[in-house]
Amino acid sequence: MHISDGVLPTTIALGTGVVSLAIATWSAKRSPAEDLPKVAVISAAFFVASLVHIPLGPTSIHLLLPGIVGALLGPAAFLAILLGLVLQSLLFQFGGLTALGANALMMGLPALACGLLFQTLRGQSRKRQAITGAFCGGLGVLGSALILAILLALSGEDFLGVAKLALLAHLPVVVIEAIAAGFIVSFLVRVKPELLEAPFTLRKEQILPDTKPKR
Repeated sequence: MHISDGVLPTTIALGTGVVSLAIATWSAKRSPAEDLPKVAVISAAFFVASLVHIPLGPTSIHLLLPGIVGALLGPAAFLAILLGLVLQSLLFQFGGLTALGANALMMGLPALACGLLFQTLRGQSRKRQAITGAFCGGLGVLGSALILAILLALSGEDFLGVAKLALLAHLPVVVIEAIAAGFIVSFLVRVKPELLEAPFTLRKEQILPDTKPKR
């Protein structure tokens, strides 16, 4: 699910690039230094998962992971996805630098939305968190596919057919990622539940100043 260079009109490419830069700046500011190793690991997982492409007509499908990336990283999800896309573009020519902003919005916005949704609906029980994770995993792919279809449709009538095919082609991925996300969340709840703690909320030490007397 990468838009290549030359597909989008210049105005759309520039507009999405500016918006992506603004969101990435916000995402970086909301990423504490102690969370950077976690961001790096999840960004690497996103990078690797997106490398396996299955051709389907004029397009291709692959794992996207926006839902689970959002659930694990919260506001930092956009930054992680952008880093993964930059590496894919530079190392393997997936997508393109001129379409980088559009690709980042296409996967980053659903990741942010799913992250917030997961933290809102997750509850406390392992079963509910797994179900919520599965729902967000599938919803993230569906959101990305919808944004892709919209961007392709805005690129001209020649891309309308490709937009429809791309949307339909990713429906199986919605199911696959929903199942995978549910298993991942269920596993993390059992072995490392702190990884699922609400990253959208500020930590206590970020809100309250240190009032301990200095010696």
